[in-house]
This record gives sequence, structure tokens and C-alpha cells, in this order.
Amino acid sequence: MTRHIQIELTKRGVSCVAELLDKDAPLTCEAVWQALPQGGDVYHAKYARNEVYTMVPRFAEVPPGLENPTVTPIPGDVMYFDFAGGMLDRRFKEEKDIHELPGVIDLAIFYGRNNLLLNGDVGWVPGNVYATIVEGLDEMAEACHDVWRSGAVGERLVYRRHAE
Repeated sequence: MTRHIQIELTKRGVSCVAELLDKDAPLTCEAVWQALPQGGDVYHAKYARNEVYTMVPRFAEVPPGLENPTVTPIPGDVMYFDFAGGMLDRRFKEEKDIHELPGVIDLAIFYGRNNLLLNGDVGWVPGNVYATIVEGLDEMAEACHDVWRSGAVGERLVYRRHAE
């Protein structure tokens, strides 16, 4: 049975539906599914280009590791990144109020083309593609672009199981 999640920008009242890629990223899909709902303040990428994300405390007892990885996500990709505390700089962690955590999970969606996961501090940053947006990508892309243009203050990105 195909599983779906709903991803919402709550302040803007826009959501999309993504299909889990259980065959390509089974461990990541199961870890995320069991941890839902998840969410937090939304941030727009500085380096990756057309990405919005939220950071949450680590939730998997056994991290899935890399599966179905990419450094060149395409529009509609939903990704999972596991960052050890030492990988993120102090100011970034303080700014996002995650400075006391040993590591974080970055849950991200990519809404446009020409993304490249290259960070000037650490180099290539592969992540797991565990879902693909199957409904509402155009509306979500417009709202994500507005996060870039108008700002993220007060906006939340929330992931939950989608009731079919």
C-alpha cells in the first residue's frame, strides 16, 4: 500500500501531498512515518537554492544512513538529512535554537530547478530522497518562493500522515 504525507506551510495555509518512496528509501520512510507529525520554524536555503526546510530533534533509534541519496534534488523531492552537532556552526545552531542538541534532522522540500547541495564550509551534502510531491507542487512552490521573498518569520513547516 502506498503511503502519503501532507506537508504544510501553516501561516500561508498552503499544503501539498507527497508519496513515500518505500522501495527506494525504506529505512528513511519508516523512520519518518513513525515519527510523524513533525514540524517547526521554516527556513529557506542559502546555498541549495529552491529549498525550504525545518529542523527537528533526531527521532530514529537507528539512523537510516544514506539511501537513495542525491546532491542534485529536483522539484518535488522531499529529503531527509541527519546532521551531527559538530557539522553545524555555532551561530547557525544558536539562531535556530538547536545549540543544545547532539544533532538534528533536517526535513526539506525542493520546489524548483537547479539545486546543488554544496556547502562552502563542509563540501557536498548528500541527503536521502524519501518522498516525491504528487499533489499541490505548483501552489507550494509559489508559497515557498514567497518565503524567500517576503520572509519566514512566523511560518512553520509541518509534516503529517495524509489521510487518504
